Amino acid sequence: MGLVGLACVAFLIGATPVAVGAPWWAIAALALVWLGALLLAVAWFTTRPRAVVVLPAVVAVVWLAAVIGGATVLGWS
Repeated sequence: MGLVGLACVAFLIGATPVAVGAPWWAIAALALVWLGALLLAVAWFTTRPRAVVVLPAVVAVVWLAAVIGGATVLGWS
């Protein structure tokens, strides 16, 4: 479930420039966060399977905070 959730969050990050108009550097930063979560999920897959399920929620919250913060503070439309 965790890896499927990360795949769903990848689509959120990929659609961010179209939906929000975020700059390239914000998308690159979000992609690096997602990549780090993916590597962590692969490392934890057998040792901490319950933690892997939580990772997509954490990355989704980071994405939401970045989109709301960017729209509020930086004026993304």
